[in-house]
Amino acid sequence: MPDPTAEAVTFASELIAIDTTNRGDPDRPGTERPAAEYVAEKLTEVGYDITYVETGPRRGNVIARLDGLSRRALLVHGHLDVVPADAAEWSVHPFSGEVRDGYVWGRGAVDMKGMVAMTLAVARRLKRDGVVPPRDLIFTFLSDEEAGGHVGARRLVGEHRELFDGATEAISEVGGFSVPLGGERAYLVQVAEKSSVLLRLTARGTAGHGAMLHQDNPIARLAAAVDRLDRHRFPLTLTDPVRRFLAGAAAALADDGDDPDALVARLGPLSRLIGASLRDTANVTGFEAGYRSNVVPSVATATVDCRVLPGREEAFRREAEAVLGRGIEAEWHSLAGVSTSFDGDLTAAMAAAIAAEDPGARLLPYLLPAGTDAKTFAGLGIRNFGFAPLRLPEDLDFTSLFHGVDERVPVAALEFGTRVLDRLLTNAPGS
Repeated sequence: MPDPTAEAVTFASELIAIDTTNRGDPDRPGTERPAAEYVAEKLTEVGYDITYVETGPRRGNVIARLDGLSRRALLVHGHLDVVPADAAEWSVHPFSGEVRDGYVWGRGAVDMKGMVAMTLAVARRLKRDGVVPPRDLIFTFLSDEEAGGHVGARRLVGEHRELFDGATEAISEVGGFSVPLGGERAYLVQVAEKSSVLLRLTARGTAGHGAMLHQDNPIARLAAAVDRLDRHRFPLTLTDPVRRFLAGAAAALADDGDDPDALVARLGPLSRLIGASLRDTANVTGFEAGYRSNVVPSVATATVDCRVLPGREEAFRREAEAVLGRGIEAEWHSLAGVSTSFDGDLTAAMAAAIAAEDPGARLLPYLLPAGTDAKTFAGLGIRNFGFAPLRLPEDLDFTSLFHGVDERVPVAALEFGTRVLDRLLTNAPGS
């Protein structure tokens, strides 16, 4: 019988070699169809009845259900698209899927074809062996997550909601990976996400010759407003998962925990991820103005990527608009954050699955400052957890690999994660 851990490594390599770059243009055909067809073939091969849905031209999505003892299903979802990569910046070609030096290399290795490969390998093992899990398992492979899921999960749920009937809980990306804390190892489970807010700013003035005096240059006014927003520090706000993570980190590091910022600074590279969960953030990502070097334009625009803690949406908006000041038009586009509690039979099963492979390790909840398709599935009343289990080398700066150059995942981590995921899905209790 095929070894699911070996299959996971092979699947990860082969999926990475399928270029599913998502450039964020909803009017262009997607790139996910070949990867979706690959997944569909692997599932059909072992006897699954799959549902293949295109939510846009070439935007392939695959859904398969494994019947369990309970109809209260566990949704296991992952996305097939990846962000762009410039091959000139990489040590290996980003779409090679090369296995080298104990790693699988390429765009999507971490985000998130590695988890897709583990899920696919476990789904095949369960079907081959005739396993009837404690609850239904809905395996879902999605398009367009990297652009907000508008032509992926959101459209799929809107038009084919029945595919997720009975689902009460879900697991997916950006959680389950190990981090060193003091002399011990912890695995982070994502239980909350910030709201994703795209802020479009506009300043208007009077167009004129660049050689003249100008009192209302929109470029200067908008640049000053964006600079104020960039320098502004939003208030420290500790949500429940952040408090629980900080308590665990403080205990492991023998820190009194009185200064959250100081404690987070002791986390090394992990501080980039956890630090962003302490307060709202607003980062300018685009600025556009002018069309000739000797013309002051009448309009300047900027885009700002805002990530807002659950429950802070209205307060954030008031605070941001006050910082920007008068004369700046603000257009808001938001996806609400999600949050669930770190408790219940499923989290206990996660802990048991990790402990069986890594005795003595602990699980800690955390809040993800970014966003995933969990935002869409929360609209169905589903509790969402980030749990893509990986035991990582302590010296690997894992969080820098998300959307980074030389993205890669250790082969041993994929093998570990496949065993953990197999234990979890074989024994996942009904909610």
